[in-house]
Amino acid sequence: MTIESPALYVVPTPLGNLGDMTQRAIEVLREVPWIAAEDTRHSGALLKHFGAKGRLLAAHQHNEEGAAQQVIARLDAGEAVALISDAGTPAVSDPGARLVARVRAAGHRVVPLPGPCAAVVALSASGLVEPNFLFHGFLPSKAKQREDALRALAGLPYALVFYEAPHRILETVEALATVFGPERTLVMARELTKLFETIHSCPLGEALEWLQADANRQRGEFVLLVSGAPETSDDGEGERVLRLLLAEGLPVKQAAKLAHGITGAGKNALYELALSLKDS
Repeated sequence: MTIESPALYVVPTPLGNLGDMTQRAIEVLREVPWIAAEDTRHSGALLKHFGAKGRLLAAHQHNEEGAAQQVIARLDAGEAVALISDAGTPAVSDPGARLVARVRAAGHRVVPLPGPCAAVVALSASGLVEPNFLFHGFLPSKAKQREDALRALAGLPYALVFYEAPHRILETVEALATVFGPERTLVMARELTKLFETIHSCPLGEALEWLQADANRQRGEFVLLVSGAPETSDDGEGERVLRLLLAEGLPVKQAAKLAHGITGAGKNALYELALSLKDS
């Protein structure tokens, strides 16, 4: 293989199993003179394993603008650069998106390579049957912001895909159950492609108990997948009742709850509608 110079190669790296590295990715890493890595120390072992000897540039979330200028300088000099993250595909809930944007704006070619992505790997084994999915990535770490983000997604009919770290997994799963309700399906995929890979599916209302039953279930990097909001046969009755209740001066939360009880329309969707009606 002969790489193109200048060009930025976006190279996915294994989630954990080195056997998932594609031959093309190995060849690119062996041939480029420069490699922009999220963590140069972390990537050193990977690059050594595959015989990649390019010089390293640090390109992480705290220096991405500066790293982009370094990469563009190398490209301006007629050299090729590979971009890698610690695991998976760069720029997908990992650093790289801003760097790629700056390189494209500077007029240089960006060459994406196919390869590992935790969201897609988890989705393929989830058993969720929705024809569409929405990848959200990491939720906000603060409780109020996380709840607001989830409420904005609650009524969507798509499978929802999130990433989460082990130290936040319990509070995030609890928030999912609170906002989405206990009936929707949650698939928890942890340590994908690694020795202790686990993919567990259950109703949201049972997920927290399952996690707390064994501390080992709370370890590792998580992909969380939630089934889409169920369709309702509301035919406008829920909105009609909701408007009447709001007109009588009931608070938003109470009006949505009562409209749900009376008509069977989705409670979360009614709550979001009530908020928008109040704002307007």
